[in-house]
Parts: sequence; structure tokens; C-alpha cells
Amino acid sequence: MSAYAVTPYSNTYQQLLSVPTFGDLEAYARAVNSVPMLTPEQEYELSMAYRANPNDLLAAHTLVISHLRVVVAQARKYAGYGLPQGDLIQEGSIGLMKAVKRFDPTRGVRLVSFAMHWIKAEMHEYIIKNWRMVKIATTKAQRKLFFNLRSMKTGDHLSQDEIHNMAKVLNVKPEEVVEMDQRLSGRDIAIDGGMDDDDEAMHMAPIAYLADETQEPTHVLARHQEDTRQTDGLQNALAQLDKRSREIVQSRWLQDDDDKGPTLHDLAAKFGISAERVRQIESAAMKKMKAFLTLEYAR
Repeated sequence: MSAYAVTPYSNTYQQLLSVPTFGDLEAYARAVNSVPMLTPEQEYELSMAYRANPNDLLAAHTLVISHLRVVVAQARKYAGYGLPQGDLIQEGSIGLMKAVKRFDPTRGVRLVSFAMHWIKAEMHEYIIKNWRMVKIATTKAQRKLFFNLRSMKTGDHLSQDEIHNMAKVLNVKPEEVVEMDQRLSGRDIAIDGGMDDDDEAMHMAPIAYLADETQEPTHVLARHQEDTRQTDGLQNALAQLDKRSREIVQSRWLQDDDDKGPTLHDLAAKFGISAERVRQIESAAMKKMKAFLTLEYAR
């Protein structure tokens, strides 16, 4: 038996299968939160085992189950879009499974940081496809506008300067900013459930959630992105590098999801060196971070 084939994860997996995600979300949330977190050593061993043998389903299941709490927490942060939490959890879980399949533990980054991109991507796709108010958000630029417009507004109404600034920053037309703002704040469609007398339908209508400014999804998402990226291990590893090496690693690997990082040639021009030298510095920095994290995990 493999060293990571521990009974608690196997038992919890069976328990989760018996919990109806759409029937009792609170019971599901309690179940996933009861799963013990993996230590860095366990995560590394499981991830290496799965990379070596893609048929090692126990390793994959354990990695997924131990991170389902992250999916549930992220789904709650999108309550402001008025969509079923069960659906969001399901989509986020698909993203988590994709992340586990692609995760490379040798890069020195924890799975939770790597998986967040895939979890959010699946949830974003679901929100875009299913929130009837915002069918306009079909391109990457429009999606970025959709998820950032409210956090960029400084008041109830957009000024002309704000409209043109947002259009420039988000790479869309000014009229698209105006239209999206109208769609997000308008009341001329069935945002309150329409004529449906079904209490459950009324409860799940967007109006039931959007009034709560304290849970505005884009603000919460931005804070969570920052928290997950600033993990202690990663920050300590980056601190071992010189300023140039650290800047290269951060610009190449730690950019925001929607931002395209600089190329080797971009960095070569910035530092006045060759692209090959940038690659060598990056490679040496990653090896140094990996060695540092390996020592940290061994303690």
C-alpha cells in the first residue's frame, strides 16, 4: 500500500458521494470542511505519484477532496450574481480536477494557488453563460469589463472621464462600458423574479443578493486572489533571490490571470541582457526556490 493511502481520505470520499450537493449545500460544506488539509509533504508526494501514474486515482481523489473546501468558499463569493450555489460548486470542482491533472509540484507553488485559476475560470464561464442580463459578455475584453466594472466605479453613476478611462484600461469601446453599466444596474428586466410567485425563484433572483455591498464579488475575489498568491512559503522563497531574479520570476509566473506576462525578449530589453541570459537567470532562480521549499517542507 502506498504511503499516502490513508484511511480518512478514503472514508471521506465515500461520505461526500452520499451527500446530495443540490439537496443540502450546508451538509456538503460541512463535509468538505471536515476533510483534513494536506501537509506540503503529502501534497508533493501525491502530486508526484499522480504525475508518474495518471491511473493512480487514489492520489488524484485525495488531492481533489482535500481542496473541495476552496471550491465551496469560492462559490459563496459569487452569490452576488444570483446563480445556484450548487451549480457553481459543480463547475468549480471541474476546474479543480483540471488543475490537479495539470499541476506540477516541482515548480515550487502550492496546489491551492495553481488551482484557483482553473476554479475561477470554470465559474466565470458558467456565470457568463447563465446570467441572462449579461449575454453581451462573450469576448475576453467584455468578460473583463463584466467582472471589473463595479469595482472600478467610484459612485452610483459613471462620469464621462470614468467611462473613457475604463474603456482604455479594459480595452473596450466607451459605449460598451455604458451598456454594461446599464445592464448591471438596470431594473427593466426580470431581475426580481418577474411575475413568478414561486418563493424559491424569488429567493434565487439576483436582486436578493446584489443589494449587499459588503459581499460585492469583485472586491472579495480581488482580496482572495491576493491572499492565495501571497503564501508564506512562496514569499519566503522569493526573498532568497536577488532583486533582478525575483522580478523575472514574478513577472513571468505571478502575473494576474487576465494579464499577459512579458516575454524573454521583453525582459532582455529591460535589463540590457540577452534573452538566453534571462532564461538562464529564470532557470537558476526556480531551482533555488525549489531547493529552499524542499528544505522547508522537510522540516
